[in-house]
Amino acid sequence: TPNYLWGRPSATGPFPYNGLAGSGSNQATTNPALVTVVTERVAQLRAADPGNNAAIPVDLVTASASGLDPHISPAAAKYQASRVARERNLTLEQVTSLIQQHTEGATLGFLGQPRVHVLRLNRALDAQK
Repeated sequence: TPNYLWGRPSATGPFPYNGLAGSGSNQATTNPALVTVVTERVAQLRAADPGNNAAIPVDLVTASASGLDPHISPAAAKYQASRVARERNLTLEQVTSLIQQHTEGATLGFLGQPRVHVLRLNRALDAQK
């Protein structure tokens, strides 16, 4: 729904985010099917927030290796902040603050990249009055 932050797209076939079917798409960047699905996802994001002309972070249009990743990049969360703020009648600053509060650093300080746990952030958004 438009009032929640969206996670990475699922690559689990006809039943999105099905843990029993978790797997990556295994499509190369040169595969026309991948180009088609990414183009469709870009169009969906643009339609959901037509005033947002920012570059769309790649993790919002490509599935993770498992197809079930609960995290997105801070950039992907910030890209969605204006839509979520508008849909929830919150200020952009309120949503941005929650994104910052729910951004996890690299594991052990050096493994991986900063990330935002989408479910935890959405629950925090639901707690706002």
